[in-house]
Amino acid sequence: MIHRTLIPFRAGALLLLLSMAAACGASGPGSALAPASFQQAMRTPGAQVIDVRTPAEFASGHLDGAINLDWTGGVLEQRISELDKEAPILVYCASGRRSAAAANALREAGFRTVSDLGGGIRAWQASGLPVTGR
Repeated sequence: MIHRTLIPFRAGALLLLLSMAAACGASGPGSALAPASFQQAMRTPGAQVIDVRTPAEFASGHLDGAINLDWTGGVLEQRISELDKEAPILVYCASGRRSAAAANALREAGFRTVSDLGGGIRAWQASGLPVTGR
């Protein structure tokens, strides 16, 4: 029989553990980053910034230093061997959906540190951060 005095303690401990797990997952490598954190990660030596939008979307404006490897057109899959598995990879798209899928595929292919831009380039622009090539 469980003592009534232990139930609130157990519920509180469970809530604390779940909160800690969520916080650890959000801050570790391979997570969606907020625009400011993504910008900071771009400064990491050797970081590979990959725009997985279509070439037309890329031409309308992209992050400085990004390479365009279209996710839906299969270009990322075709050129994946050109990427360094040991260097950080930062992936983005328009809204975050394609980049999340691409980031998962890169992790499954053995890339060690992969993060994507939460909210995509739209969130980046909404934060007032610069876009190149417009």
